[in-house]
Amino acid sequence: MNRISFSRRPWLLILTLAVAAAAPNLAAFERNFSTSATLSTEAALLMQLLDRAHYNHAAIHSTDYAQVIPDYMTALDGQHLFFLASDEARFAQQYGSSVYYNVAYLGNLDPAYEIYYTFETRIEARVNWIFDELKKNADFTAEESLAADRSKADWPSNLADADSLWHRRLKFELLAEILNKKTPEQARQIVRKRYERMLKNLGDSEAGDLAELYLSCITKLFDPHSEYYSADSFEEFGIQMKLHLDGIGAMLGSKDDYCTVEELVPGGPADLGHQLKPHDKIISVAQDGKEPVEVIGMKLRKIVTMIRGPKGTRVHLVVQPANATDPSVRKEITITRDVVKLNSARAHAAIFEVPGAGGKDVPIGVIGLPEFYGAADDAGSATDKTSATQDVARLIGQMERVGIQGLVLDLRHNGGGFLTEAINLTGLFIHPGPVVQVRESGGDINVDSDDASHAMYTGPLAVLVDRFSASASEIVAGALQNYGRAIIVGDSSTHGKGTVQTVLEMRTLSHELADSPAKTGAAKITVQKFYLPNGSSTQLKGVVPDIILPSIDEYLPLGESSLPHALVWDRIPGTSFDGTPLDPKTLAALRGDSLARQSQLEEFTYLNKIVDWFKDREEEKSISLNLDEREKQKTADDLFRKEITAERDRLEKNDYVLKEFRLGPVPPKIKPLADDDSGVNPDDPDDDNVLGADEDTESFGKMDVHLRETLRILNDAIDLGQNRAFWAADHAPLTIAQK
Repeated sequence: MNRISFSRRPWLLILTLAVAAAAPNLAAFERNFSTSATLSTEAALLMQLLDRAHYNHAAIHSTDYAQVIPDYMTALDGQHLFFLASDEARFAQQYGSSVYYNVAYLGNLDPAYEIYYTFETRIEARVNWIFDELKKNADFTAEESLAADRSKADWPSNLADADSLWHRRLKFELLAEILNKKTPEQARQIVRKRYERMLKNLGDSEAGDLAELYLSCITKLFDPHSEYYSADSFEEFGIQMKLHLDGIGAMLGSKDDYCTVEELVPGGPADLGHQLKPHDKIISVAQDGKEPVEVIGMKLRKIVTMIRGPKGTRVHLVVQPANATDPSVRKEITITRDVVKLNSARAHAAIFEVPGAGGKDVPIGVIGLPEFYGAADDAGSATDKTSATQDVARLIGQMERVGIQGLVLDLRHNGGGFLTEAINLTGLFIHPGPVVQVRESGGDINVDSDDASHAMYTGPLAVLVDRFSASASEIVAGALQNYGRAIIVGDSSTHGKGTVQTVLEMRTLSHELADSPAKTGAAKITVQKFYLPNGSSTQLKGVVPDIILPSIDEYLPLGESSLPHALVWDRIPGTSFDGTPLDPKTLAALRGDSLARQSQLEEFTYLNKIVDWFKDREEEKSISLNLDEREKQKTADDLFRKEITAERDRLEKNDYVLKEFRLGPVPPKIKPLADDDSGVNPDDPDDDNVLGADEDTESFGKMDVHLRETLRILNDAIDLGQNRAFWAADHAPLTIAQK
């Protein structure tokens, strides 16, 4: 079966600032990397594969490969701190025009090594400069600032500009520690150890690591989801693709010198704890009873080894929350390791009693689906051999027997899964018909249809999505929107991942590599693109909801559109299907009622306070290096925290009554260890404690504003169904006629 998912990249072994370099006191000219015959063959073979099989191959030309040089430099130096502008100009002139020829015809990766030698030299010189500067007392009274993100900034024009930048960078790092209750002397020691470790790790990089990074920069010219795996990384990939993971249940990556959480495995310890979030940065790792080890700049494989461990043991993490608007914010998390099966988080449901006309409650079902999972290949019993479609069907049956009048399918944070499950699950809500069109790189188009004899659920339907709803989720939401079968509610758009990747082991593509005893790597390349029944792609734009709700996701760099070299949105001819989008008159009525509530209800005032606060902070493009200013901001954050907490506690009393339905045992929820009395992180407005995750065993959180409004919207649609003026032919809005 074809499996599709959002960011299902187990190890993004991208070397950055401190992942690269050489051993302490080792001069750069003493390094001498070379390309093995096997690696050289793989490099040339990769170019052939991209030229012939990648979906986007026709759009990339040999002249485009000059971009690989600055991209590789940025991959090494993500915040543009070490290289100089003159380095970029020199490397562009020396290597830019010959990248394609060198790799495709010669298997020559020398530019990767030569650029790295300069990078290594710059790091060694800069770290020695830092050691000298740390002997001085920093001035935190000056009105200075540092750009919050330099990833797209120019490299310093000369050494004087670099020194000026680093004076501010060093203050920034020291200030982050002082704001976390360290003395100035302790802050200097922490920062010094950070760069001592960088020097110690300089010798870890090998030719294969640099080749992997350089070749991945080439693959990413084609699209952001294609990459090259070295032999070691491919082994890690194989481990991750097994049916279970040992550890905390998180996919980790490396970016700009930080270990980042790329994705949480649904049902894993990290997911159940509701503390760790996608895009959080891991600052330090500690084993039970031992001192924490800072991991900024540490090689990703080392960090992974530290976080992994036997089932039942605990690991302690200090993270910088993804939503933190102040980079000094830290959050302590303790996670108990466990064995995590990839389909361990099954669909779950509840019936909510939603206030209706005349004071009578309306029972509306909600099904939460974390991913489109299939039956595990090693399932030991018939009960384990289940799938997302089978589970959702069973939950619908249970709730219909109780008498639900409408159904919400919650696909928030659902990053995808099996394509077959997306098709089959859509078939629960439509009569037989096309669900998705799949276009091959050569232009052939296949239409995948639901073949079930009839729809299982024909009543009013809504789908709730967010910017994390990706791939298979977008196919389901988009198809149901095309058919006019459901109203889509949520963020301004879904993720926008409308492509399919395949992983090809290099030795399977070459007799020479197949006969070689040496380990070989692999390539992940994009080979297909998804289109909805009406011909619109889900790529880049995603699915645009019919009704959009306020969300801080709008102000975060989320979604396909935030990725460099993302494939474009386009259309193909639509296929024939028995459905039409929701009638404009009905949509206008539902949207109008929702907008009225958004302007009147207290819970939206509460939500908008968080969104507006976060937006204002995100629009601040620079970070103050003045201690008094930062402390004033922290005081304001504390006040905001208390106000939001009090408001949330008051609004929670109005939560709808619900009854849960489960297909298995209730997974344990791990209560966070609050760092203070509030239990709310002011710099993380999407913290579950702010927006209402339940601390008990319920799967549906308290004060979930988006879910509550979706229930009300569906209730409005049920009411409209009483008026035949809103009917479409022979059925009420958001329903289909029985067959």
